[in-house]
Amino acid sequence: MNLDLKNKQAVICGSTQGIGKAVAVELALLGANVTLLARSEEKLKEAVQELAQAGEQQHDYLVADFANPEEVKQQIEAYVRQREAVHILVNNTGGPPGGPIVEAKPEEFLTAFNMHLINNHQLVQALLPLMKKAGYGRIINIVSTSIKEPIPGLGVSNTTRGAVASWAKTMANELGQFGITVNNVLPGSTKTGRIYALVESRAEKAGRSKEEVQQEMENAIPARRFAEPEEVAAAAAFLATPAAAYINGVSLAVDGGRTGAL
Repeated sequence: MNLDLKNKQAVICGSTQGIGKAVAVELALLGANVTLLARSEEKLKEAVQELAQAGEQQHDYLVADFANPEEVKQQIEAYVRQREAVHILVNNTGGPPGGPIVEAKPEEFLTAFNMHLINNHQLVQALLPLMKKAGYGRIINIVSTSIKEPIPGLGVSNTTRGAVASWAKTMANELGQFGITVNNVLPGSTKTGRIYALVESRAEKAGRSKEEVQQEMENAIPARRFAEPEEVAAAAAFLATPAAAYINGVSLAVDGGRTGAL
């Protein structure tokens, strides 16, 4: 099985912490050169130094805030002008704040669509010519199991994630002929700041302890635990490899069996 990413160039978004950072590490271990994209230059510098320990490749970073799509567009277009090839794009950014959908303000949807769908689209459009030139492309979107089963209390996120999934499937149908695949990884409850914030919020609303709420959430998962970020990253990394060339347009749940839908 060919898992070798030597001489492949990857751009990974939201890659200074959590799942994004874990994906960066996995791709570097497989031999890829990695460009990190996030908003904190200090954290980006630290992450690049950590990646340097994974091998002899060249890693770098771009500074852009996903809350500012125009900034993302300018950064990626300038980046492309300096590159001969880019083979892998991992779209990843933090989810919208929680809350009932009936209480969501219209501007919350606009913000979420900009951060997720619009940025994803701009990044693909900018990198697509280089992927076509290389005859190799892997576009991997870190989304959510909510595209299969909406998650209570995450109304804006459910809506936005569903749109990203439909966008990705349409893109996969159009790009497959060029040796470019588009797939979604759907993390379940994963040990990141977001899941612990959700635990705290639910505990506060219910007047219960965080430990009790977390245990209840873990018990609802067949694996009886939250995922490690590295476990989600492993799935994304596989989809980036030559071995996954014929996997296109799928949404892969990495959730310990939690999602009830097929």
